[in-house]
Amino acid sequence: MDKNIYNNPLTDRYCSVEMSEIFSPLHMAKVWRQLWIVLAKGQRELGLNISQEQIDDLVAYSNDIDFDVIEYHEQRIRHDVMSHLYAYGEQAKLAKPILHLGATSNYIKDNTDLILFKQALQLVKAKLLLVIKQLSKFALLYKDLPTLGWTHLQPAQPTTVGKRATLWLFDFVQDFDKLEYLLSTLRLRGLKGTTGTQASFLDLFDGQASKTTELEDKIASHFDFKGVYAITGQSYSRKVDYDILSMLSSIAQSASKFGTDMRLLASIKEIEEPFEQEQVGSSAMAYKRNPMRCERICGLSRFVISLPINTSITASTQWLERTLDDSANRRIVMSQGFLAIDSILNLMIDVTNNIVVYPNVVQSNLQKELPFMTTENILMNAVKLGGDRQQLHEAIRQHSMQVSKNIKQSIERENISCENSNDLIRRLKQDKLFSKVNFDEILQPCLYIGLASHQTQDYIENVVNPILDINKKLIDDVVLHKISV
Repeated sequence: MDKNIYNNPLTDRYCSVEMSEIFSPLHMAKVWRQLWIVLAKGQRELGLNISQEQIDDLVAYSNDIDFDVIEYHEQRIRHDVMSHLYAYGEQAKLAKPILHLGATSNYIKDNTDLILFKQALQLVKAKLLLVIKQLSKFALLYKDLPTLGWTHLQPAQPTTVGKRATLWLFDFVQDFDKLEYLLSTLRLRGLKGTTGTQASFLDLFDGQASKTTELEDKIASHFDFKGVYAITGQSYSRKVDYDILSMLSSIAQSASKFGTDMRLLASIKEIEEPFEQEQVGSSAMAYKRNPMRCERICGLSRFVISLPINTSITASTQWLERTLDDSANRRIVMSQGFLAIDSILNLMIDVTNNIVVYPNVVQSNLQKELPFMTTENILMNAVKLGGDRQQLHEAIRQHSMQVSKNIKQSIERENISCENSNDLIRRLKQDKLFSKVNFDEILQPCLYIGLASHQTQDYIENVVNPILDINKKLIDDVVLHKISV
């Protein structure tokens, strides 16, 4: 790494080597040459005057990329595709006369982009699946552990730690469904010519439109695409780019929600991300255990979430059949969107593999607020035992308001813990209106979690597990490090 120039932290610090390699100049150049080879092969098979020796010549140099020669030509002619063409032609001299026959730069660049995007989306899919698997395992493990629920960041009805995890899980499963749809609809640009009319290929095949279609099918099949876009200008619609980055943004939104919740839970010491034995939390405060992974998830997610607006502007400002103001922008925004989401998923895999839960703290925090949450059950129980509902309600209201006031004042005045100063149940037990109520039975936390445990089990069994079963091999590849994290 050259320390005298700026280096992209996405590649230097965060994303996997595998994702970085997909968008590397070397991989891109190799795909360009594959597109030229497949084009020539298809044209030969469909009757054009191209020899097998010329095809063999192209294949022989398909991976022999000399970037010094390419850079020399680009400095001279100021055209990236043509500089690669010159360099390839200097190596494959026999094939030089038929290289790039009938094609435009966007045959190379747009098709390559779509090939790289598909490869990158497959990598995203694998890592997203592992996040889903690990979160589902966590949710099942803690599906029965009652915890304080929060709405408006104020204490609310209890839920369970596992049920809360299904909120995160649900978002990622939604993302997975969107990703599957995107992959199922992704196509190659194909052979569309300078304005999308395929005029040059129609001329090459002496007006035989079927051969142009057949050649497109051959190219799409070679790169494992279901087909080509039926309509394009010189470039494929940049709304496709918007759809792709919207997909990545959706994953980033889910990750940011997870990371934010983890940071909030860490602040009340209930749940934490993994922390290594020699990890330093703060350079100044040695005792600190900051949620730095989740903070990084949120920071990178913010970047990805911001990207769709960029591609929406590009899509909306493409003039007529094509303009070139998209090119420099797309080189940055598309690749970096993938590099960033890969970084986020790597962090998600790390964190969800070993979330630390402190059940006693979870229980303690719940107990501090539980007396207030049991009051409806206490009310109903007392009514069943013959009490007056309105009279009971007013008594509970007065006791609750006084306890709440006492808690705030005592903490401020004497620094007494909320748990110790919440004497609502003691007050109600001493109130003769509630003398017949069985408080021990009512104060069980499991009575207030509703169907949380069942919902967690049911969702994972009926929705999540079928997805994991179908994609088991892909998940195993990540776990076994066949796919880098």
